[in-house]
Amino acid sequence: MARDIPMNPARRTNLAFEIVVSHYNEDLTWLKEHSAECCVYSKGGEKNTPGLPFTSTPLPNIGREGHTFLYHIVNHYENLAEVTLFVQGRIDDHVDMTLAEMKAKARTTAAGQVTTYPFRELELFEHWEGIPWDKYPCWKRWSSMATQKMPETPGVLFQKYISESDRLPVAIGFAPGAIFAVKKETIMGHSLAFYERLLQKMFLGEMAHVNPETGHYMERFWLALFNPAEYVQWDHADLSKAERNKDGQLAKGRWYRTPMGSGVDLGAMRRGEELDSPMSPISPAAGSSGISESSETELSTMTDEEFPEHKSSIGM
Repeated sequence: MARDIPMNPARRTNLAFEIVVSHYNEDLTWLKEHSAECCVYSKGGEKNTPGLPFTSTPLPNIGREGHTFLYHIVNHYENLAEVTLFVQGRIDDHVDMTLAEMKAKARTTAAGQVTTYPFRELELFEHWEGIPWDKYPCWKRWSSMATQKMPETPGVLFQKYISESDRLPVAIGFAPGAIFAVKKETIMGHSLAFYERLLQKMFLGEMAHVNPETGHYMERFWLALFNPAEYVQWDHADLSKAERNKDGQLAKGRWYRTPMGSGVDLGAMRRGEELDSPMSPISPAAGSSGISESSETELSTMTDEEFPEHKSSIGM
């Protein structure tokens, strides 16, 4: 797959730290003091292009933030920053830290690790045959919007394009909103061809759509892609003895499970608040997982031009 030419390749030399921003029409004021470290990709068209001090790269409004992040990795594979913090244009509905605090934490990221950010708990994904949107009232807005369906199941995609394994895990853990930091050498643990193939399969061709099903899948795959030892539970015995990991997030196999039939986005509640659904180890008898949605924006009647590209606009 031919790569696009970066807009400003001269800026890509020996970066110690970078914030990759997937933007649609959000106010980026919260990033202003750190604009020199930002690489903004804007999918909202000319009318929504962020002004100075930001320099942004326009992208077509396809693929949600997963397309944006993969686009960045593929186009800058040889000159990635030593540490990259991947964010959406709005994060205050997912993170209760200042950007300075997030940067400081990102810089402590070790090779082979992924840094995630509370307050949202890490959630589990185990719907390998497909996400049953209709069984979760709290996901109603997601199930009602126009979506480009992927013929292959999440399980097939995970085996073929992420784990490259002949078997499926019991579950994987993921960070809702896909906000995370990772080191260059961890990203480069996979080849450029790996990411090109993933980008092509998940977000180009027939999946080049404003809301492809694969956008929701990729959100769930990131942590497992970069650190399978921590975020892939291959069998029920593969369970952390500790409840939480070094980031203070729920540890392997103890990720939050959204109860089937739930009409409330419990996963969005801050840690320490009472949850109706306990965070318990994954077992064969346990219920299903999935995503949560908390936006007040009605999306089902939006046109492609009006449709926010990624979840920072619509609250995941």
